[in-house]
Amino acid sequence: MSFKEEIERRRTFGIISHPDAGKTTLTEKLLLFGGAIQEAGAVKNNKIKKTATSDFMEIERQRGISVATSVLAFIYKDKKINILDTPGHKDFAEDTFRTLTAVDSVIVVIDVAKGVEEQTIKLVEVCRMRNIPMLVFINKLDREGQDAFDLLDELEQKLGLSVTPLSFPIGMGYDFKGIYNIHEKNINLFSGDNKKNIEETIAFDDLESPELEQIIGSTAAKELRENLDLVWGVYPAFDKQLYLSGEQQPVFFGSALNNFGVRELLDCFIEIAPPPKPKMAEERLVQPNEKELTGFVFKIHANMDPKHRDRLAFIKIVSGTFERNKPYLHVRQNKKLKFSSPNAFFAEKKEIVDISYPGDIVGLHDTGNFKIGDTLTEGESLHYKGIPSFSPEHFRYINNADPMKSKQLYKGIDQLMDEGVAQLFTLELNGRKVIGTVGALQFEVIQYRLEHEYGAKCSYENFPVFKACWVGKENRKSDEFKDFIRVKQKFLAKDKRGQLVFLADSQFSLQMTQAKYPLVKLHFVSEFE
Repeated sequence: MSFKEEIERRRTFGIISHPDAGKTTLTEKLLLFGGAIQEAGAVKNNKIKKTATSDFMEIERQRGISVATSVLAFIYKDKKINILDTPGHKDFAEDTFRTLTAVDSVIVVIDVAKGVEEQTIKLVEVCRMRNIPMLVFINKLDREGQDAFDLLDELEQKLGLSVTPLSFPIGMGYDFKGIYNIHEKNINLFSGDNKKNIEETIAFDDLESPELEQIIGSTAAKELRENLDLVWGVYPAFDKQLYLSGEQQPVFFGSALNNFGVRELLDCFIEIAPPPKPKMAEERLVQPNEKELTGFVFKIHANMDPKHRDRLAFIKIVSGTFERNKPYLHVRQNKKLKFSSPNAFFAEKKEIVDISYPGDIVGLHDTGNFKIGDTLTEGESLHYKGIPSFSPEHFRYINNADPMKSKQLYKGIDQLMDEGVAQLFTLELNGRKVIGTVGALQFEVIQYRLEHEYGAKCSYENFPVFKACWVGKENRKSDEFKDFIRVKQKFLAKDKRGQLVFLADSQFSLQMTQAKYPLVKLHFVSEFE
């Protein structure tokens, strides 16, 4: 296959939702269609001991949530599909924001009973900032939920989307009969038997035909005709260009747990979703079909395999091809590196690949060279931007609970912070280490992983901080800046990159500081240059 065809057949997307809307279940069912797995591990059903393939960390299994973003790939109808399954839990939002820099499109999963929830709103905002094309999948139709039209209204009002349904449910919950596929003009009947892997569909061009009554009953048939008249009257027809520019969002209905409506979603997705797109670097716009390799690290994961202490840096390839054993330039360190075992992810297996194309995600074994946001090229000095750190919400001192293991503790903290699990601040006054996280659950994850992966124990101590603000580089020679440093010294710290950070202990003290030192610029995001 030519280089151009390889790019055209790639689809790289993320699945986002509020926790428990069924994101991991949907990921599994997509893998099932791709033939990548044989049996989906029922995520909620304890009878099957096999847990979801995309949840591999012990904490995730205990709590039934996804913590790490995992990468899963499969082939379907000759398209190479790369899924980035993101954590829905709000404590891990930062990981999800970063993942969104590496996808070309997104599937948003909505729970039919709960509708649009708070986490969905935040994530969709990020997608809209970047004009990422979005498809919506309304899940769990085999349970009682809201009316389909109310849900479509909610998507428009709460998320500001401009929706057009490409399928429509026939009944719901107890009366759920199936789905009419507007995109392909056929009916998919629901048997309620989730043992069956793939449901049959019945082509249906003529909705007026009396056959419809025989299949779904007269009440349901009448209701379906009325609903579809309303859909065609109210919603615009699907327009691929509007979808690709992020201005229109197609909506599908189904039940991922019962594998229902998933094939329709997938068939339509591979037809309309964008292949790898150009990406803006600080220097210029990079096109995927350029011959020279460029790519960036959007995630680092330590100890993916408990048997080997390894770190993997996940690289999204933007242009050119990534070849095994070929030297590439690590732009930040300005040195050439080559990789003898680049990993690709095929369902639950990692395998070594010789060549990868734009849109692919490659895992590189890392001995501490990479940080999130690093760029690899064939020699050009390029910097991909858009992976900021946000100001954390929770802060705690981290103390060493086992003095014999301080080396392991510092190594562990260092690696976990490179992964972007949390942020580390070192106080200027006494060198004490403070960890800042977006959500409180992160502290548990850090403690657990330090103990199980690095053999180090830590304890936490409360540290009352309201916000971490990065201090701008301007006016550092001024008397005002020197006074700020003198007065606020016990609230100053350095982050991992050595940037100066002011830890404000309350909203009030932050406002007072800003009023008293107008020349000192404070930022809530680390990328402010």
